[in-house]
Amino acid sequence: MLAKSKFFGYFATLVQNVEKETTMEIGVVYPQTELNGDPEAVRAIGLATEELGYDYLLAYDHVVGADHADRDPELWGPYTDKDTFHCPFTMFSYLAAITERIGFATGVIILPQRQTALVAKQATDVDLLSGERLRLGVGTGWNYVEYDALGEDFASRGPRLTEQIGLLRQYWEESLFSFQGEFDQIDRGNINVRPNRQIPIWLGGFSEVAFRRAGALGDGFMFAGDYERCADGRSRVEHHLAENGRSDDEFGHELITLRARTPAEAAETIKRWEDSGGTHAAVVTMNCGLEGLQEHLDFIAETKDILG
Repeated sequence: MLAKSKFFGYFATLVQNVEKETTMEIGVVYPQTELNGDPEAVRAIGLATEELGYDYLLAYDHVVGADHADRDPELWGPYTDKDTFHCPFTMFSYLAAITERIGFATGVIILPQRQTALVAKQATDVDLLSGERLRLGVGTGWNYVEYDALGEDFASRGPRLTEQIGLLRQYWEESLFSFQGEFDQIDRGNINVRPNRQIPIWLGGFSEVAFRRAGALGDGFMFAGDYERCADGRSRVEHHLAENGRSDDEFGHELITLRARTPAEAAETIKRWEDSGGTHAAVVTMNCGLEGLQEHLDFIAETKDILG
């Protein structure tokens, strides 16, 4: 028979292992570019995400699209003026009123092209009105035309993002404060109301700079692409966490299944990510040859059925 101390130690380890096995959250990426801005699609996908038992809905972000032709420098990103995007904050506010349980994740809000104080306020309202269901994913983006349209400097987006992350947390925590940074300032002020917690801030991107920034400042990272590339990125983030003396235990790792083209492929990728210790994974239905809202709904339903 185990001694009492050994028994409780064994029991604690068992509980920890069970907790680790049940921490994986699975979400759905809203297929913005294939539903033509249809309001009914927002409602249908939001409700289906909850009813099917998914944990969260993730939305991409672009304020302005642009024609890529004859640009110098070249626009290299995947979206043009033909691709439709809802504002994630507005969409989540609507969905918060018609759902009860699912979380909402921005994947990612292009933070440096926005006013920091305004994002602090918008994120606060979504989090408060949804019952603390927001996860704020942020990144730098790639579309300099969008930055120009919003009156922000594209070249300084990286340093500005770094400054903004800490500043957002000040807006959410301090009742009154002053700040004088390279890009933002405030003199004895703040937003009112403020959230009841520090809203989680996750990073997204593909570069070593993004991995380094997440290791220093982020609460998690959103990886997108094929599994091997995401796994390599995760190892880099873990390296930078260690360099900053931070534990990986409280850090989130999300895989967005960009390369899965069928429900079976999506489920297999998600299971691989979970087995490797990933904490979140999101099903993508865009670029899978689907036609119309119902086929997107069928895809996420079949994926969930496979996952069990």
